[in-house]
Amino acid sequence: MEPAIPDGIDDIDDDWLSQAMGSSVRIADIDDIGTGVGMIGAIYRATLEGDGPDTVVIKMPGLDETARFTAQILRLNIREVGFYRELAAESPIRVPHCHFGAVDPETHQFVLVLEDVGSYRAVSQIEGMGRADAEQAVDELAAWHAHWWGAAGPIVERGTAMAIHDPIYPMLLPPVFSDGWAKVRSAMSVPRSVETVADGWVEALPEMLGSLATTPSTLVHGDYRADNMFFDDDGRVVLLDFQVIGQSMPVGDLAYFVTGSLAPATASEIEQPLYERWMQALAAEGVPESETGGMWDTYRGAVLFCVCYAMIAGAGMDLTDERQRGLLAATFERFERAADELSLPDLL
Repeated sequence: MEPAIPDGIDDIDDDWLSQAMGSSVRIADIDDIGTGVGMIGAIYRATLEGDGPDTVVIKMPGLDETARFTAQILRLNIREVGFYRELAAESPIRVPHCHFGAVDPETHQFVLVLEDVGSYRAVSQIEGMGRADAEQAVDELAAWHAHWWGAAGPIVERGTAMAIHDPIYPMLLPPVFSDGWAKVRSAMSVPRSVETVADGWVEALPEMLGSLATTPSTLVHGDYRADNMFFDDDGRVVLLDFQVIGQSMPVGDLAYFVTGSLAPATASEIEQPLYERWMQALAAEGVPESETGGMWDTYRGAVLFCVCYAMIAGAGMDLTDERQRGLLAATFERFERAADELSLPDLL
């Protein structure tokens, strides 16, 4: 019998965690590792004694009411628990082992007990990823896309992912984007080209969603960026956070990764080579080249769509916090580069 889903971290004790992990453990300490890093959920590291790993990561709903509402309306918790329970074993990218995962489909209360991969090498998203790591990340992203190429529909039907054409997106994104944009522009300086794109974003949303909803489609990660990955001892990606897995044209993941995880100078140098590398890797994985041609314009539109991530994140950020503000500032510098070099205002 599975243990009940706890209401909060204070409900997790030795007995609960032992039952969840299937072995006798004692909690020596619990540290909050999610506060101040822009997480929608609450993240903790538990240090253990007994018959198990030295540490595990525990993920639960966040305390912020806006974050909880967003998680519920977009089924974020249901998607992530579903990924670990149904899809993680077949992921071509390494993901943390899930010791236990459960979600209440009515209340969206959830808990995940995960392998702690925090000892592996991380790359600061604010500083940006270097070329070698970016190439490795793109190769593995192509393997992910190829694995579920044309096969995301049944995953959506089970409720474990959401399609980009789901009616919730055109209903929810405009007001959330507008609220975030109003908050951000009043709190910090934003490059002029990003202002231009942001001011026209809501009006352009239907066309962007329509473009990403066309075929070919696959299972997309939806949040593929430096802060959601580590590199293991063999240099391979260990991927985190599966709250926004969905069905979409795959090029959106690549656009978000390049725009969000590379410093402007690096992106200027290797954006086109990374796009070509991704295309070649898809072909090497068996994806027909006839299904991947002509995606560059869709890539540009996907970069434009990705502006929403910064605004939605900004709506829930504490912009007096140095790291959160720094992450947003770095994001805008990267979108400024993309807006200029990819002529994004021409798409509005």
